[in-house]
Amino acid sequence: MPIPNYHTHTALCGHADGMPADYLEQAVRGGCSALGFSDHCPYPADEYDTWPNMRMHAAEAPQYIAAVRQAAAQAPFPVYAGFECEYAPRYESWYRDTLLGEFGAHYLVLGQHWLPSGRSMTYAPELTEPADIRAYFALTIRAMQTGLFAFLAHPDIIMADGRSWNDELGALFSDLIDAAMGCHMPLEINGYGLVKQAVRSSHGSRQPYPVDQFWQLAADKHAEVICNSDAHTSAAVIENAHRARRYAARFGITPIESLRLAE
Repeated sequence: MPIPNYHTHTALCGHADGMPADYLEQAVRGGCSALGFSDHCPYPADEYDTWPNMRMHAAEAPQYIAAVRQAAAQAPFPVYAGFECEYAPRYESWYRDTLLGEFGAHYLVLGQHWLPSGRSMTYAPELTEPADIRAYFALTIRAMQTGLFAFLAHPDIIMADGRSWNDELGALFSDLIDAAMGCHMPLEINGYGLVKQAVRSSHGSRQPYPVDQFWQLAADKHAEVICNSDAHTSAAVIENAHRARRYAARFGITPIESLRLAE
């Protein structure tokens, strides 16, 4: 049965291969019902160096949007242009007026890899201080509550370096899931995490994400879930989405099939 994938990267981010036409070709062969591109968003030119540079420059965004539209014109199913964003409050007008408005993206994805502090960044899996971990969760919840984002990508990415689950993290994740449900925001089971190198935690070896304890909690709460590939190569564009769905089935989760797009 054809399935959708709304999390796809391109060579413009600097750590993926291929352009939209390459992913479309494989998606057609692999059985796709809808394809969404969500490459890492650019930031204003004068702040590009603030963020880790795994992203396109703002000047490249029109090329990216045009390439997605060209692919859409050749596709036998809907193809959408989006951006995966790191949230910081000072960029809300950039997300709304530039990415969605000027560039014409169909949707934005919240993918909070970093905790910003001024012009410095800390990768979420490397956070160790309890106050910083709480700040990361609070920032992610604040971002969800803006209504700017269509889904929360890899919501358990803070666990990616082998962090062990504990009661405090469980409470923070519970609050995150409740906030997502209150915002009617789907949480993403990320297929890319299922093919990454395993990490070691105090409970043994596991994938960086998705993390079983989180998704059992999400299933128990009946949270809305989306399964995506997070494709960085065309070969993975549908296969990783299938992996995410097989993982979802372990918890009795039925993923959504379509995305609420920006109006």
